[in-house]
Amino acid sequence: MIEVKHLVKCYGQFTAVDNLSFEIPTGCVFGFVGPNGAGKTTTMRIMAGLLRQTTGEVLYDGKEMTSDRKFLKETVGYMPDFFGVYDNLKVKEYMDFFAGTYYIPVDDRKALIDNLLQLVDLEEKKEAYVDSLSRGMKQRLCLARSLIHDPELLILDEPASGLDPRARVEMKEILKTLGDMGKTILISSHILPELSEMCTQIGIIDKGRMQIQGTVAEIMRQLTKKRVFHVKVLDETDVAAARAREFASVRDVVEGEREIHFAFEGSEEERAAILASMVRAGVPVIDFREQEGNLEEIFMTITGGGQADA
Repeated sequence: MIEVKHLVKCYGQFTAVDNLSFEIPTGCVFGFVGPNGAGKTTTMRIMAGLLRQTTGEVLYDGKEMTSDRKFLKETVGYMPDFFGVYDNLKVKEYMDFFAGTYYIPVDDRKALIDNLLQLVDLEEKKEAYVDSLSRGMKQRLCLARSLIHDPELLILDEPASGLDPRARVEMKEILKTLGDMGKTILISSHILPELSEMCTQIGIIDKGRMQIQGTVAEIMRQLTKKRVFHVKVLDETDVAAARAREFASVRDVVEGEREIHFAFEGSEEERAAILASMVRAGVPVIDFREQEGNLEEIFMTITGGGQADA
């Protein structure tokens, strides 16, 4: 469990992070979003040990991380939004250099590097010079570098920034694999639809404070205070609508062509009862689902229309 508690970072009279608190469960892929200047990158750099907070603490399973440099180095893998690579090195030499900075024994490095390059789909490029790699390949190389010491927590600041659609898909698949491996991941991105697909939880920060946190569905429910359901049918749309209106927990039933949708404020048992009532009435239901949240809409509502970016 990662706990950020009452984090403050001031630059003179300017407060970049203002009493920020949130939690990241172990094994969670946590999406961190906010408008320009919200304090997101500053927070990530504090968590990675690159900046000192003014006040507050960052706990990992109850242990303060930022005051213990050795623990921080062992536990955290950090991928910055802008990073340098050594263009005159080959890919395998670049990885070997960083393995040395973590005191990984020389005899263990080749197998480790081969495994990491395979994970990020660069195994065929290990003899290539870093300078010859595409931007997407360099991003994946930087991710492999951040994994060299097998960290428990990954902090990834805009890992898909500037990538073309194919490279973004490749990066998304790699991050999904890391999540399946049980890594705890804090990731920021301005590509909100993809972030909502990758992450198990989302946190929206604005003006240095956490505004809301949870799954996309949970946040949507907090914002709208009601759930919306869509029902698709082969026919008998009027019967489906009539059955839905019989329930006190249903509001605002709207009929369309072979579908209805309605607001719902009841329990899961009532939801099941609505579907059962339609089926008993002979309505050929082919889809009965809750409207999923849209992260872009959530972001605009929370931040008042700010641009989602680093």
